[in-house]
Amino acid sequence: MIAIDSNVLLRYLLEDEPAQAKKASKLITGNQTVLISNVVLVETLWTLCGNKYQISHEEVVATVQSLFAEPNIVFENAQTVWRALGDYIETNELGKRKIDFPDALILNIGRKASQLSGVTFDGLYTFDRAAQRLPDTYAP
Repeated sequence: MIAIDSNVLLRYLLEDEPAQAKKASKLITGNQTVLISNVVLVETLWTLCGNKYQISHEEVVATVQSLFAEPNIVFENAQTVWRALGDYIETNELGKRKIDFPDALILNIGRKASQLSGVTFDGLYTFDRAAQRLPDTYAP
């Protein structure tokens, strides 16, 4: 198994720098399993949603789904990422102001951590009003 940084994942997804994109593709489609950590996933999506690329909600969903479809890619916790994607999709369908995927991931990491620790999850607290639309998410 190898782990990659967000800049490698971005070159693979964007193919915007041909020489680096070729190297990134060779790593990701090669013979080794490729770990996408939560940090790398969040950094990648923040970059893609930022001012330079400004990808849409639908493109975020498609990007995460395409990473799941890549046979060599594994996530730090695939089930948590998949549940976060479900919350991201569902919550954004319900409201006008879009939540960010990282907020859905933070919520689901908290749920998973509490489950593994054998304690009750009492919610995610945030000042982000859009994120407060997620289930179990509250204002401080």
